[in-house]
Amino acid sequence: MPVVPAPNRTSTRHQTARRPLVTESARRTAAHTTAALGAAVGVISTGAFALVMPTTTGALQPSADAAEIPTSLASNSMTLPVDTAPVRSSSNIGTLSPVAFVINTDDTGVGTPADPDIAALDKGGKLADQLAELHAQAARDAAENARIDEIVAKGGLDGWIAEALRIMELPQSYAPGVKKIIMAESGGNPRAINNWDANAARGTPSEGLMQTIPSTFRKFVHPSVANRSITDPVANITAGVRYMIATYGVDTLTSGGRSNHLGQYIGY
Repeated sequence: MPVVPAPNRTSTRHQTARRPLVTESARRTAAHTTAALGAAVGVISTGAFALVMPTTTGALQPSADAAEIPTSLASNSMTLPVDTAPVRSSSNIGTLSPVAFVINTDDTGVGTPADPDIAALDKGGKLADQLAELHAQAARDAAENARIDEIVAKGGLDGWIAEALRIMELPQSYAPGVKKIIMAESGGNPRAINNWDANAARGTPSEGLMQTIPSTFRKFVHPSVANRSITDPVANITAGVRYMIATYGVDTLTSGGRSNHLGQYIGY
């Protein structure tokens, strides 16, 4: 029978080895071609990674240096992370805006600084002004009390009036009007008693500096001196003054009592 030659295992095993090798010249040509194409689309291939580069023209730009990039650079390179955060413009940076000094006006028309720090300074200034005014008022009150104490210490009609007004917490500016009423009613005599008018006829004569009847005295005397007699100068003044304010108004004290169309005093 015919002899069939055995397969050539050696040729099969070494087929790959007999493939034509890529020459250095062919590699350089391929690199030039790749670089040229990459330049057109913004990509340069360096073997291990692709670096995307922006291009300004659509024409192919051959790069003589692209093929000269050593393979060591490609092996040591790394892919740079891409920042996907939106670019911040100066228009949306709120923290860099200048401090607002706009003055807000409320319903009362009073302006207040819009910035919290400026508002705090403004409030602190107002509090300081209020504190200074309180100290000034306290000083004025102390001076007035010292003046009244001096009048009271001297005694007499002016002293009694000053003390009565202070007990009733009324301004001392009413003193001249009260004194005018007293002089018209009793002549400044704290023990004066009216024995001839209608009240006396009813058995309730008017008494004291302001000539009050007993029932009026008990109803209008200031509580702090209610334990005193009707002829006590200070107690009598408080009762007479409080009655006149309740019956005729406080203006009666300023004018020094009631009067007719001729300007003549009318008893109350």
